Amino acid sequence: MIKKPYLLFLADAPDRNACKTAFGVAFWRPHECVGELRYPEAKTDCGTPAMDVREAARRGAKTLLVGLAPSGGAFAPRWIETLLLALDAGLDVASGMHVRLDSVDAIRDRAKALGRVLHDVRLPPPGILVGTGRKRPGLRLLTVGTDCNAGKMFTSLALEKEMTARGMKATFRATGQTGILIAGSGIAVDAVIADFISGAAEQLAPANDPDHWDLVEGQGSLFHPSYAGVSLGLLHGAQPDLLVMCHDPSRKTMRGNVDHPLPPIRECIALNEQCARLTNPKATVIGLSVNTSRLGEVEAKALLSRLAQEHGMPAVDPVRTGVAPLVDAIARGRR
Repeated sequence: MIKKPYLLFLADAPDRNACKTAFGVAFWRPHECVGELRYPEAKTDCGTPAMDVREAARRGAKTLLVGLAPSGGAFAPRWIETLLLALDAGLDVASGMHVRLDSVDAIRDRAKALGRVLHDVRLPPPGILVGTGRKRPGLRLLTVGTDCNAGKMFTSLALEKEMTARGMKATFRATGQTGILIAGSGIAVDAVIADFISGAAEQLAPANDPDHWDLVEGQGSLFHPSYAGVSLGLLHGAQPDLLVMCHDPSRKTMRGNVDHPLPPIRECIALNEQCARLTNPKATVIGLSVNTSRLGEVEAKALLSRLAQEHGMPAVDPVRTGVAPLVDAIARGRR
């Protein structure tokens, strides 16, 4: 078990997407965060007190949480120095990066010498099997996106909160490092060998009660040249009855790939439904989750209204409007 509370490490994050792990934990588990450590050049924060590792240790922090998700998932030399200082100050270190903490000699050796614990939450469990595509009882919803980092985890967690408040049986199923740190369990599917991604999703959301909803956190996008593979594996393994399409209207091109324009929402709906129906012929997109954070109130409301009318389904912003209309649609089981 990872010891809490956390000191969130933001390093030199240029924007919120770069430190989505730290932001997600701070938003959904604020009581588990003592503060944050960020370099002077960082362009964002999580709204928790800024402090160094020594002050964090004095305030009771037990673990430095590497809250960044850089492309490629490698540790910068400057970050390693900070992690060593955290170990010296008495903190364990947890990370969801692709590069494992114990693969960095300096970190591994210092932790061993001091008796500290290194947690790599992106390490998948042993024994994952290939997917079968066999129908299993229970209900499942998968969040998908027009792009990566479009709000799939946030939407899934917001749905869980609203559904459980209504007395519905619902469980958030984490598929990424941030979700795992929030939920306390899950499988980081982007660290799973490609042939076993659908099997990992089947294991993550197994047979359940007929009225129980597994809310599976989506990853990537079928239209993103870098991450479409994991998106497809989740669509097949989650075997979703329903899907929610997540979208960021402020983007013109795919995140991290300016050569590929953001696809139209209608095309994303059609392709995701087509791919999901390999294992669940009834899979249907029942709503849109839109990140309107860069829009004013009037503009955001107009956009959500237009999208709802264009696509014939609820369009919400989980932060600005809440997800009640999506849960209404889930309860109906149709558009």
